[in-house]
Amino acid sequence: MDLSLVVPVYNEEGSLPELFEALESVMKGIGKDYEYIFVDDGSVDGSLGVLRGLRGMSQRVKVISFRRNYGKSAALAVGFKEARGDVVVTMDADLQDDPAEIPSLLKRLDEGVDLVSGWKHNRQDPWTKTFPSRIFNFVTSLVSGLRLHDFNCGLKAYRGEVARSLSIYGELHRFVPVLAGWEGYRVDEIRVRHFKRKYGKSKYGTSRFLNGFLDLITVMFVARRGLNPLHFFGRIAIVLFLLGVAPQVYFLIEWLGGAGLRVRPIMLTGFVMIIVSLQIASIGLLAEMISARSGREPNYVFKEYLVNPSDQHAGGSARKT
Repeated sequence: MDLSLVVPVYNEEGSLPELFEALESVMKGIGKDYEYIFVDDGSVDGSLGVLRGLRGMSQRVKVISFRRNYGKSAALAVGFKEARGDVVVTMDADLQDDPAEIPSLLKRLDEGVDLVSGWKHNRQDPWTKTFPSRIFNFVTSLVSGLRLHDFNCGLKAYRGEVARSLSIYGELHRFVPVLAGWEGYRVDEIRVRHFKRKYGKSKYGTSRFLNGFLDLITVMFVARRGLNPLHFFGRIAIVLFLLGVAPQVYFLIEWLGGAGLRVRPIMLTGFVMIIVSLQIASIGLLAEMISARSGREPNYVFKEYLVNPSDQHAGGSARKT
């Protein structure tokens, strides 16, 4: 298989027929063997019914349906595992990404890049989405060291080995370029067209913006092998411990020199710092123990898993990803 196209879907019944028609027009012109993997993330509208219809129209279409909403990261993780292509392309199902940009992404891969991300340089969204996104992209670029303008664009192209090597869960789909870059893959971006939403409602909210920065801290621990939890918390603990011990040593020297010993505010502050440093070091040790034991993969419960011509409806089945 040359190319796998992974499309997460959540309540996008209105856009799916038009999206599939546009994709078919582009993919047939590329001249490669391809497949579609639509991952229904627990949609509560008629999206799954539309996907069943697309499956009936083309055996290139694979449909994976979660029984409940797990999030975009879970959808991508399952899609990546099912993908057989030497190249994997992802895009959202809301018609805001342009399928006509796919050849440009593939061309950039052919030039030696391992992952190429779209950059919505003329983003057709309200300022309530674009302004927080600019802040998020700036902070992520600053912290990660990866200079991209748009980390969270759904339109991306990966070499197959890149997609299958990434561990994505929670809300880490926002940091796919960061995860790939820290693993040593070459990451780049190209400008892509962006359209206004035509059907449905945006899934963006304030909580996603706030969670994004919390997830950035998670990425620092998960992706940077050199930054173990104990290393991070241990450095803070050492600084606090030294700051707390310093005044105690000073007062001890004074006492040994014959000066009277009495309780002072700086002495109490030093004791508090020492206690807090020991607590922070303990957190680091516990985090190390937890990370060493957390090698299990998550379980997702599927409503349907239609990937082969002989597949039947698989309601109620559970499968590891």
